Parts: sequence; structure tokens; C-alpha cells
Amino acid sequence: MKKQKTFWKIAAYTSMIIGAGIVLTPVAWLISTSLKDASQVFDPAVWIPKPPRFDNYTKALSVMPFAKYLINTCVITFSCMALTIISSSLAAFGFARMRFPGRNILFVILLSTLMLPAQVTMIPIFKIWSGLGLYDTFVPLIAPSAFGSAFYIFLLRQYFLTIPKEMDEAARIDGAGTFTIWRRIVMPQAKPALATIAVLSFMSHWNDFLSPLIYLSDPGKRTLALALWAFQGQYSTDWNLLMAASTVVMLPLLLLFFFAQRYFVQGVALSGLKS
Repeated sequence: MKKQKTFWKIAAYTSMIIGAGIVLTPVAWLISTSLKDASQVFDPAVWIPKPPRFDNYTKALSVMPFAKYLINTCVITFSCMALTIISSSLAAFGFARMRFPGRNILFVILLSTLMLPAQVTMIPIFKIWSGLGLYDTFVPLIAPSAFGSAFYIFLLRQYFLTIPKEMDEAARIDGAGTFTIWRRIVMPQAKPALATIAVLSFMSHWNDFLSPLIYLSDPGKRTLALALWAFQGQYSTDWNLLMAASTVVMLPLLLLFFFAQRYFVQGVALSGLKS
């Protein structure tokens, strides 16, 4: 039995190492290409450039107003993240902690919206925003987050159900209202789930390319995703500069996940109260 456990442990670690290597290979190629000269970009034998061209990063960030695009992206991303957390948690709290007629039916209808492809509603939503005169503004990119997300509401509802309802009853005896229970009882205990929503929302809006492409026409309002697209010319592409800029854009995502991974894993597992 001991030998069998050792064998399966070695097999598991080996498979994880191989899987990690497969996943990290494109990232390694990205970083390698960002340090190459233009003549070495498509040479598969060169993984460690000699000499490494660190000035590619300087060139990549100087050919565009990187600071302006970074500010635009941060405004959209953090606004959407805050609105998503607030709106989704309020809706999830209603489904998880409140009793009202038709609650389960409404929740099923909410989940059914996940089966509707975004391409189906893309044109009608665009017509609505353009009809309101909000085309080429950040409003169509930020405002939808104020109405929550079906997937995030589902995750938060499942987590809220693991929090004992006796806490709500005790708070009501002390005179707390529904909003106070949401703010001071449920939300502080849902940090893992909220961290999960924050990370997923940040990744979604930070990397969003299609929505800014549809709603923004002013070059000064571009996000970083659109800025990366601008590196691709009609006849040629500076791949080494594009990879350098992509590496810089990817760093905030890596840092966020690195610092939030403990809460992220707990939130995905929906394991209930923290011991």
C-alpha cells in the first residue's frame, strides 16, 4: 500500500509538472519574443536572446500614450469591479436570505440568461446606447455592471447560503435592518467569494477588447487591449514590441492573482465559513 501511494503521488506530481509546462510554454515564448531583435522573432531555436533587448519595452511604451490608455483601462476596470460586487452581492443576498413569492422561479430565469449568447443581444444593446447619445463614452462599458452578473450572483448566492441564518436573527433582535445585515453580517464573512468575483471581474474588464472596439471611436479613449491591437499594421507587425507591451499589460493580472489566490481558491471551492 505504501509503494502504491508513492507511485500515485509521483504520477500526480509528474502530470501536474507536465501540465504546468504546457500551460507556461506560450508565456515563456511571449517573454522570450519580447526580448528578441526583429530578425530573431520567428527563429524557433532562439529561446534566450543574445543579447536580450530590454529596450523593446521602452520602445513599445513610447510609441503610444501608454499612461493615458492605462488610466482609461483602470477607470473602466475598477468602476465595473466595484459596481459588479455591490449589485451582484445585493441580488445574491435577496435570493439567499430573503423569502418572497416566486423567488425560485426568478432565480431560474436569472440562470437561464447564462445560456443566451452575448452576440444575440449585442446589436440591440448597441442601438439602445447609441440612441441615448452615449456612443464613444465610457458609460456603455461601465453602466451594465450596475445591474449585476448572473454568474456572479449565482456564486455569491451559493456562498451566502453557507452562512448560518441564526446570525441574521440575532442581528434583527438587536435592531439591525436588512441592509445592515447585508453590510455588517454577510459581506464580512464572504471575503473569499468577493475576492473571487473581484479577480474574475478584473480579468474580464482588463482584457476586454470587443466592447471598447464597438463603443469607442476616439483614439484618446482607447483601452490597453485596443492599444495592443494598434501594433498590428496593415502589412506588417512589430511582434517583439507587441509582445513587450503584452507582457507589461499582463503583469497586473499576475500580481492580482498572486496576492488574492488564497481567497480566490476558497471562493471557488465555496467551502463555507472560514475556520
